[in-house]
Amino acid sequence: MLETTTVGSFPKSEELKQARAKVRRGQMDPAQLREMERAATKEWIQIQEKIGLDILVDGEQYRGDMATYFAEYLEGFTISSLVRSYGNRYYRKPIAAGPIRWKGPITVEWFKFAQGLTRKPVKGMLTGPYTMMDWSFDEHYPNRRAFCLDLARAIHDEVKALEAAGAKFIQIDEPAVSTRVEELDLAIEAMKIVTDGIRVKTATHICYGDFERAYPKMLDLAVDQFDLEFTNSDFRLLDVIRKVPFTKEVAFGVVDVHTHRVESVEEIVATIRRALEVFPPERLTIDPDCGLKTRLKEETVAKLTNMVAAVRQVKKELGVPVSNP
Repeated sequence: MLETTTVGSFPKSEELKQARAKVRRGQMDPAQLREMERAATKEWIQIQEKIGLDILVDGEQYRGDMATYFAEYLEGFTISSLVRSYGNRYYRKPIAAGPIRWKGPITVEWFKFAQGLTRKPVKGMLTGPYTMMDWSFDEHYPNRRAFCLDLARAIHDEVKALEAAGAKFIQIDEPAVSTRVEELDLAIEAMKIVTDGIRVKTATHICYGDFERAYPKMLDLAVDQFDLEFTNSDFRLLDVIRKVPFTKEVAFGVVDVHTHRVESVEEIVATIRRALEVFPPERLTIDPDCGLKTRLKEETVAKLTNMVAAVRQVKKELGVPVSNP
């Protein structure tokens, strides 16, 4: 009830960013970069524990982009040069040049490393098949459905590997789903493949899209929990959900990851109370709107610290036991 978590990513230090660039240019041993990534992961696990979050993430210190990182480890992909994503954000866009196949574990070692640093549960974190397909070029498949379903089968294998490694919570991010509502049936078909036979809790993160058209059909996605943005859009999604009851668990975004402003404890308490008007506390998790990789480290820590303090205050109001910080 009212557990706290984050969506996945945390800021990377300038030193780590520069080291990654040096490895790409052949100016640094990849083993050195890996040790830096491990040290950064350990630091973020310790920060999360100190703040008092309930469900932790590895912080994605070893990843660049959501799509490219996974494409580099899947058979059938090549990687293009930089392509503009939005604003001044660029990524190396994957290209499907042949049949997409899972070659072996991609995130399992990082999950095991992070989980080995804490007794709290650490989420397995993946990008979903629909988003991988939508954010890639296709030079092999006859249509988007064939491309997407092959990706779903490959990602299913990764989900099984994470479950076998001990993950109790696996998040499959699908931010593209809400931007192409006309293909929602395809996203639903693909997710059924991804989570087929999986026994641990599954979630999907979707943000900043046309929820007015996607809801309530998006609830057919085969996951236990939806992790959704609310704060940045001024809670418009709440008005949509009030019309048709939400039938699954929800992770409710209570801090805006696109502003440098740190929300006060009182402000976040008011937001949680607003969420409780629509969702029962036993199906409600509290987290930021999205990943925090674009924020400064100090902002990230401050936002999460206030978020956890706000949840503790609301729990006391509800008479729910509060764990020690």
